[in-house]
Amino acid sequence: MSEGERDAARPPPPASVDELAARLAAQDYVCDRSLATALFLALKLGRPLFLEGEPGVGKTELAKSLARALDARLLRVQCFEGLDIAQTAYEWNVARQMIEIRLAEAAHDVDRARLAQSLYARDMLIERPLLQALTQAASPVLLIDELDRADEPFDAFLLEVLAENQLTIPEFGTVRAVAPPITIITSNRTREVHDALKRRCLYHWVGFPDVERELEILRLRVPGAPQRLSRQVVEFVQRMRGLDLFKAPGVAETIDWTNALVALDAISLDPRTVHDTLGVLLKYQEDIERLRAGDSNRLLDELRAAGALA
Repeated sequence: MSEGERDAARPPPPASVDELAARLAAQDYVCDRSLATALFLALKLGRPLFLEGEPGVGKTELAKSLARALDARLLRVQCFEGLDIAQTAYEWNVARQMIEIRLAEAAHDVDRARLAQSLYARDMLIERPLLQALTQAASPVLLIDELDRADEPFDAFLLEVLAENQLTIPEFGTVRAVAPPITIITSNRTREVHDALKRRCLYHWVGFPDVERELEILRLRVPGAPQRLSRQVVEFVQRMRGLDLFKAPGVAETIDWTNALVALDAISLDPRTVHDTLGVLLKYQEDIERLRAGDSNRLLDELRAAGALA
């Protein structure tokens, strides 16, 4: 199937919040009503969606699921300290430019104006995700992941892309979006993102799910887990998030832990199994030691008293 045929075969945009939530559910993403509404409005209004929340609550997975639900291309910028334009937007193909210069010199045809024009022609650009997002025939999903990990000047660089759906390249000119991207920005809030960038976005805080929604997530993501074990896992993790931990487990860790317990043929939580598998659920030694020192047994006692371990 050609790119044009694929674009023509794409499903139409969701007509309602409920339809969007259903499409995401078909991709095994369980979305609460408020998040589905924020995402629907971002699609309807053509605005970027800025998602903040603890690691592991499903921010990145939302963008992936949305791309699948819309049959759209996913373009991802993974942010980190020291990120620059060459890694995220574009760079010039220096090797090809050197060849052009040597060919011109060999032919004794060094017309500087014409050579400069050819050196900075469109086909000399190497597109990175931000520029690719503006040159697609159909709107892609652009994921700018963990923006808080990038340096603050990168926020300012993004403003033109987010506000105008364009990118100015000094040596070439302005590239405007063929089909504006569907932009999702995520942050774990390790630093504050600039207000000017936030103003150009719709905002939503992604929190931990409640018991029933987390159970539904496990049903979809770990279908082989016994229902009784899944409920015990969710009840245990929900209580654990109430502790003063360095890093509370997210939904991703709940899924990983359930998969680990299934791999061990566990049918119910017990002190030894919990003790031996805490490294799947927690990522800091201080938190693991705290649970092993007594908190895990206390949480199991609470589940037992509530009838969850009966």
